[in-house]
Amino acid sequence: MKLDTIIQGGRLVTPTETMQADLGISGEKIVAIGRQLTDQARSYNNEEPRASARAAVRTTNSRKIAHDHIAQSQRNGVKVINAKGRYVIPGGIDVHVHLDLPFCGTVSADDYDSGTRAAACGGVTTLIDFAIPYGKETLQQAVDNWHARAAGKACIDYSFHLAITNWQRQKKDVKKMIDRGIPTFKQFMIYEKEGWQSDDAAMYGALELLRDLGGMLCVHAESSRVLDLLIERHHNKAEMKKQGAYLHTLTRPNYIEAEAIQRAIQWAKVTGGRLFIVHMSTGEGADLVKQAQEEGVKVLAETCAQYLALDDSVFATKDGHLYATCPQVKKPRDQKRLWEGLRNGEVCSVSTDTCTFNRKQKAMWKGDWTKIPMGMPGLETLLPVVYTLGVLKRRLTVNQFVDKCCTAPARIMGLYPRKGTLQIGSDADVTIIHPTKKRKVDWRKMQTNCDWSPYQGQQLAGFAEHTFCRGEQIVDNYKFVGRNGYGQFIPRANPGRL
Repeated sequence: MKLDTIIQGGRLVTPTETMQADLGISGEKIVAIGRQLTDQARSYNNEEPRASARAAVRTTNSRKIAHDHIAQSQRNGVKVINAKGRYVIPGGIDVHVHLDLPFCGTVSADDYDSGTRAAACGGVTTLIDFAIPYGKETLQQAVDNWHARAAGKACIDYSFHLAITNWQRQKKDVKKMIDRGIPTFKQFMIYEKEGWQSDDAAMYGALELLRDLGGMLCVHAESSRVLDLLIERHHNKAEMKKQGAYLHTLTRPNYIEAEAIQRAIQWAKVTGGRLFIVHMSTGEGADLVKQAQEEGVKVLAETCAQYLALDDSVFATKDGHLYATCPQVKKPRDQKRLWEGLRNGEVCSVSTDTCTFNRKQKAMWKGDWTKIPMGMPGLETLLPVVYTLGVLKRRLTVNQFVDKCCTAPARIMGLYPRKGTLQIGSDADVTIIHPTKKRKVDWRKMQTNCDWSPYQGQQLAGFAEHTFCRGEQIVDNYKFVGRNGYGQFIPRANPGRL
């Protein structure tokens, strides 16, 4: 067995352990975990098996870091990366991304080139985008369209969820899509004008069918009729002049999300189907999910980095319109509850809902908040935000951080154990981070096509010093060194359980 790369002396982090060990990579896979692999490299490259390399060394090391950069060298034909004093974690997995998405009268600014470069520099090695049928397109046509978006551009691995926009017409093709490695489907409880909305009957039917086929339904939960009523009530020149972008939060009170989550949970309860609440933003939502889980309902919920880091005071600022997302960021009390949910387990993972619009695109609003393209960049800052505000602020342990950003997403979405773990036989998706070193967020120095960042000027730790995707180094000393077209579509198994 030939070793190509050894990551030496780092602290390997899993959801349950931190262990001082070397990690050996051959081709696209992790093939060895143990001590002193560099001394054994000649034996490996002569195909002499060493039992010690097959056993993980479980020790904890909390020594302070005394050097600034990881050293690389070649020994016995093997690339050796000295990761002493660093955390070595599985590549991050962002299961909620929109790249090159036609939406709100424009197309999101980050495509599979800039978006996957940003992901790599943020330590994310796999993402899941949403293939959405437009008009009378079939599910297969939607998948084909998204494959075309990624072809020749993606620098990291990717998969798709499939949006169901017309249940009666599209349900006949659900099994075919599952057989082709896409076992998760999304329904929107809003976006009637866009032709994406699903009613209760469609959700009920999808949960029933996916229950029988082993799939899972992802739901964007907002109560459309009351939301539309509130928007209509406040959509006048006087209020728009006075409140500006803050009307985005005034017309989306917490009960808009909470009522929809409660309804979706009810349909999951009575059908026995598996439900995944996407981009949950409210404390009330976390309470509902926790209660349902305690009752045995098969429901999971993600939150997003922006809901953990920002609150709705941003809408009262000069550039408040830039932060418009759907659902929007909420109150500090919601942040607190979502962090609590991550610690306790009712919130299972963190993603971004990346949907990038630059300043010119956001300016389409012209003072009317209903015309703001909704979405923000986030792929490059997912791990840094959760690490800095979670681990360094002692809201999460480093093991919980790895679980919520790497392992749990892989388990839930049918990628585990190929992705999301540092195990022998798993893909060599590896991110190396400095445990304390912070970098100032500046969109000018980032990979995104966006000309602003929701975290501009913040000092964040947890950026990828080195990133590997299937054994290939794509970030070296915080610089992108990957290549377009390296990323592969990853067919997924049926969703797993935590």
